[in-house]
Amino acid sequence: MDFGFLGGKKNKDPDQNRRKKKTIAITQNVINGLISYAKMHHPFEGILILGGERKKTEIFINNLVIPPFSVHGPFYSGFPINELPFDLNYLGTAHSHPSGSSQPSLEDLNHFYGIISIIICHPYEEEDIHAYDSQGREVLFERRN
Repeated sequence: MDFGFLGGKKNKDPDQNRRKKKTIAITQNVINGLISYAKMHHPFEGILILGGERKKTEIFINNLVIPPFSVHGPFYSGFPINELPFDLNYLGTAHSHPSGSSQPSLEDLNHFYGIISIIICHPYEEEDIHAYDSQGREVLFERRN
């Protein structure tokens, strides 16, 4: 039985999903800030808020914010979301993994904030930065000046 009147349109073009894929651009200053912040907090995790702009399928990250009242430990980092000022430029979070694994943990996915999560793992170099969506799927990003 076809219940098309309920609003569920079938996707007849399989390439349409590929065209709607989000593109992420990160400034070199943000990349440098992530590396410095992660190294500064090692051997603890560090956490930051990603700021920028979102336009349809493009996400542009150009700012880092230190969350108020954040906590850091060897296997965790976090902050009380209710203490954040309201800002539509907050796109997600970035945090470090001192363990050397860049994969998001179940805890990371359960406490996902925003539309993107960046994880930088030890030894905290540019190639150790990875971006993920809320389902834990890696999302490629490009560097912009």
